[in-house]
Amino acid sequence: MFRSIVRAAFLVVAVGSGFQLVCPGTADAQEPRYTPPAGSWERMDPARLGMSGAALEEAVAFAEASVATTPEDLALAHQRSFGREPFGEAVGPFRTRGGATGVILRGGYVVAEWGDPDRVDVTYSVAKSFLSATVGLAWDRGLVGDLDERVAVRMGPVQPRNPECVAPREPEGAFPQVPGPFFPFAGDHNGRITWDHLLRQTSDWDGMLWCKPDWADRPAQDADSWGTRERLEPGTVYEYNDTRVNLLGLAATNLWRRPLPQVLREHLMDPIGASPTWRWLGYENSWILLDGEWVQVVSGGSHWGGGMFISAFDLARFGLLHQRDGAWGDRQILSSEWLALARTPGSANAGYGFMNFFLNTDRRALPAAPAGAFYHVGAGSNIVYVDPDNDLVVVVRWIQQRALNDFIGRVLAAID
Repeated sequence: MFRSIVRAAFLVVAVGSGFQLVCPGTADAQEPRYTPPAGSWERMDPARLGMSGAALEEAVAFAEASVATTPEDLALAHQRSFGREPFGEAVGPFRTRGGATGVILRGGYVVAEWGDPDRVDVTYSVAKSFLSATVGLAWDRGLVGDLDERVAVRMGPVQPRNPECVAPREPEGAFPQVPGPFFPFAGDHNGRITWDHLLRQTSDWDGMLWCKPDWADRPAQDADSWGTRERLEPGTVYEYNDTRVNLLGLAATNLWRRPLPQVLREHLMDPIGASPTWRWLGYENSWILLDGEWVQVVSGGSHWGGGMFISAFDLARFGLLHQRDGAWGDRQILSSEWLALARTPGSANAGYGFMNFFLNTDRRALPAAPAGAFYHVGAGSNIVYVDPDNDLVVVVRWIQQRALNDFIGRVLAAID
C-alpha cells in the first residue's frame, strides 16, 4: 500500500502497496544540517530535497519485486548453504527474517521507507563494519597506535570456556588433562599479523577459533590442502574468512577488556540515537574468562549464527554517521582520520577497505553509482549504501544481490 504523508496536516492517503513517500515540510538552507534525534526522524517531501517522488516510488517497487528468494527461515537457509561446509553447524542463533524493507535518506531526512524498517533482523556481514568501528573507537582513544603494529604485542593469554574449540594452545606438558592457555598470535606466521591485516582480511591466520578451523570457511576444492597448505605472507592476499573476522573480535575484546556490545552502545549507538532494540550476539562456545568474569566474544557476521540483529532505521543512523565522516551533530563519534583509512583500498584488493567497506573507486561493482560511494554488505542481501556526493544513505534489506546496481541506479535517477 503506497502512502503519501503530508506532514503539515499529518494526512495519510493510501493508494498503493507498502511504500511511504513522506512529504513533511521545507528544508531551510540557512539552518544547521539536520541530525535526527533519538526516538524520532523527520520525514521530508522528496521534491523539497531535489528528488522525484514518482521516481522513488518506482525504485522502491523494483526493490520489492527483487526480494530475495532464499528461505525466510534463516536456520533452514543456513543448512542449505554454509551449513554444508566442514564444521558448518550453527553455534549461534538465527531468526526468521522479514520481507523487503528499506529506508532512503537525503540530507539526513527520510524521503522514502517501505516494509517494516523497525523490525529487528540479522544483518549478516554488515556486522563486520560494526566490528571495525570498535577498533576505530579504540584507535581514536590511543588503545592501539600504529595499525601496522603486530597484534601479539597487546594480546594476552586467552582462557576459553571451551578449550577444545581453540588452537594452537600452549604445550600441555606433563598434565595433558589440563589445557594450556590460548595464544592466538603465537608462532612465526601468526606472530607477524598486524591490526591492518585483520581489518583488511589479509592475515591468512592459521588456527581454530570457536571450533571453526580457518580452512573450513569456504574451503578449497582440494581437500588434501585443508590445514596443510603453506601459509601466505600476511598482507599479500585478500581472503574473505569469518574465522579470521571473529579473531579480530577476540583481539578487540582483549584490547577493550570489555564486551564489545557495551563498547559499541556507549561510544557509538547511544550517541547517534539508535533504538534500544539492537543486539550483537556471539556463539554458545565463544566465552572467555576476562578479568574474573565470563565474557561472550561476539561474531563479525552470521556465518554460523549470531551476529548483529538490528533494524533498518538503526542501520540508517549508522550509514548517516559514515556519510557525515564520523560526525553526529556537533560531536565527532569516529574520527575522520580513521574513516579515511577505512575507505582506503588495500594493496591486495582495490575494491575493499577495512571490513566491511566495499568501495566503488573503479565503478565496477556499482556502475550506476559514483566512484566516491561505498557500501556495507551482508548476505541476504543487506546493504547500507553511503553516497557523500549525492548526500544519500540507502538501506535495503533482503534484495537479490544481482538487482542492487539497478536499484541504486533508479534511486539516483530520482535526483532532479
